[in-house]
Amino acid sequence: MAGKRALVILSKGAEEMETVIPVDIMRRAGIAVTVAGLTGKEPIQCSRNVVICPDASLEDASKQGPYDVVLLPGGMPGAQNLAESPAVKEVLKDQDSRKGLIAAICAGPTALLAHGIGYGSTVTTHPAMKEKMMTGDHYKYSEARVQKDGHYITSRGPGTSFEFALTVVEELMGAKIAAQVKAPLIMKD
Repeated sequence: MAGKRALVILSKGAEEMETVIPVDIMRRAGIAVTVAGLTGKEPIQCSRNVVICPDASLEDASKQGPYDVVLLPGGMPGAQNLAESPAVKEVLKDQDSRKGLIAAICAGPTALLAHGIGYGSTVTTHPAMKEKMMTGDHYKYSEARVQKDGHYITSRGPGTSFEFALTVVEELMGAKIAAQVKAPLIMKD
């Protein structure tokens, strides 16, 4: 199962934990992760003023696809920037057309809504995004901490970042690898 690749799309105002924790967990599992800056390769200031340096611009990274998973962090205005981006729409539409894994956390799933991705699926979001996500009755809503439906994985917020990331790892690499990654993290069961 080696050789799995992930694309994490990072925008100004993204939630730091929802970016760094999935990147770290996927890399621990042996997944090659590319952090792609929405507007370029310049350092990006996140929602709590942590600055993250992308590996590449989204423009360059999208040319290196396809990826096994495309992951969208939440945070505001990060998720809104993803929702308003034609480049993100193109990446998501391509991933969706191949039934490639799409993972979004917190406010990140609102970008799925904005770009018409996963209609009919069961999703979860940060509680503050539930009403927005349910506008138009395009989704079924779950209060689960992590929700998997087909090739979509959604999650609730910073506190669910580890579970979210481990679900992505399990989907791509299997339960054994996910358990091996989880064990030294000293997570609560």
